[in-house]
Amino acid sequence: MSTATHTSPGDTASATGGGTLTGTGALVRLALRRDRLFLPLWTIVVATLPAVSAGAYEQLYPDPAQRASLTSSLGDNPSISLLYGPAYDLSTAGGFTAWRFGTTLSVFVALVCVFTTVRHTRREEETGRQELLSSTVVGRHAALTAALVVCGGFALLAGLATAVAATVAGIAATGAFAFGLGLTAVALVFTGVAAVTAQLAEYSRTANGLAGAALGVAFALRAVGDSAEVTWLSWLSPIGWSVHVRPFAGDRFEVLLLPLAVTGVLVAVAYALQRRRDVGLGLLPSALGPAHAGSRLRSTFALATRLHRAMLTGWVVGFAALGVLFGALASDIGEIVGDNERMREVLARMGGSQGVIDAYLASTANVLGMVAALYVVQAALRARAEETATRAEPLLTTGVSRLRWLAGHLVFVFGGGAALLLVSGIGMGLAHGVRAGDVAGQAPDVLVACLVQLPAVFVVGGAAVALFGVLPSRTGAAWAVAAAFLLLTMFGSVLDLPRAVLNVSPFQHVPKVPSEAVTVPPLLWLTLVAAALTTAGIVRFRNRDLG
Repeated sequence: MSTATHTSPGDTASATGGGTLTGTGALVRLALRRDRLFLPLWTIVVATLPAVSAGAYEQLYPDPAQRASLTSSLGDNPSISLLYGPAYDLSTAGGFTAWRFGTTLSVFVALVCVFTTVRHTRREEETGRQELLSSTVVGRHAALTAALVVCGGFALLAGLATAVAATVAGIAATGAFAFGLGLTAVALVFTGVAAVTAQLAEYSRTANGLAGAALGVAFALRAVGDSAEVTWLSWLSPIGWSVHVRPFAGDRFEVLLLPLAVTGVLVAVAYALQRRRDVGLGLLPSALGPAHAGSRLRSTFALATRLHRAMLTGWVVGFAALGVLFGALASDIGEIVGDNERMREVLARMGGSQGVIDAYLASTANVLGMVAALYVVQAALRARAEETATRAEPLLTTGVSRLRWLAGHLVFVFGGGAALLLVSGIGMGLAHGVRAGDVAGQAPDVLVACLVQLPAVFVVGGAAVALFGVLPSRTGAAWAVAAAFLLLTMFGSVLDLPRAVLNVSPFQHVPKVPSEAVTVPPLLWLTLVAAALTTAGIVRFRNRDLG
């Protein structure tokens, strides 16, 4: 579409007499309605994890002597600092919780805000919906402002909910609010980053990729700064700023002024960039494609490859890095656990009973499986996004069958999940084998430990496909399914939940390799459940209306 057909800056205001923010309230309500499941779900997850961890700490480390030795034993380990950040004070439940979840949750809330901001800005322009709204009384900056309000509200609510939940769990209120507001600060910064990338890129995938790359750089700066003698690097990272707030170890609230100032600058830049472009276009030039598709783009699988490849590549790189990090930490797990029998018991429940290191490897592979399930959900939702954007319908009016079209996406739903566990298993096995001095003996067992998670991951994928086919308007509920399985598996044993409740999660039925031998029956049953769910989704999709 030529530039002349787009609404240019200022056209709306001049044509209607309204301001550039006209209609912001209505767009906020629309965004909240569309995300009425997504944002509350992740708010609950973010708030629940630290509170549960605080309660578990009291059980795992009841002895004051054990608590006092934690900081000295973990604080001097650069491998652990690389992943979790510096251990300022682990003698309290709050200090341990902030160290264990501070970096992880910061990355998580940042990703939620990036995806949400891009979805309500660049994604709306990409589908043409924003141009229709801009041709009415909606102001030039209304959509961007609405996205910022929604994401800012999520960031603040998630931070406050985390603080309140942790306080209720018995943690000191001052430290809890320092921890929660640190999460809020990171989320706000990357909301600003996503607002800028949404102005630069013409497509939502590119905008998400640019913001994700910025998040990766921020994590790397924090990791190197906290694990080496270059601590100043950590001060260049928004994730590092949340660490330097030092919850429960000084509570330096003044550090929060830095991310707030950076967020303000990023938002101002986003508004300035928006005034310099037309609706639907990005500031970064997009090269025109060829007049005719090449042979590699003349099939439904080729189309699915083009749609999924960037997302899958990012996940694969991340999983490879996580595998190496977790594998490198395996040899240090004895130092972390020490003589804590309760901690050994928890590891045994999650990963088997044949040695602390094997239990750690099994439980870590289990966690990687649950994270891979999140990718599977995201990949399944891609098919739904193509349908709602009306790009699937014109294609299906040709000779392409619905089954062929959906099959291309399913290859990346299930094949992508397998690829993630494969690369993480290889990375973790090699890293652990190198540190243990026995690559040939350790790497195969660790790889198997990761690959046996596949049937459980496929159950989550099957649930997402079933929702897509049977209840397409509720496909987003697949996030809730994955989150429920994750919480049950990670914290169910710590909370001593009934076995009947724990068994709801497919990850509870996965053999705890390498602590235990591979048992085929549970893997077979999980595979059959996944196949049944997937088949139900496919059959229903072939017979229902599109849209």
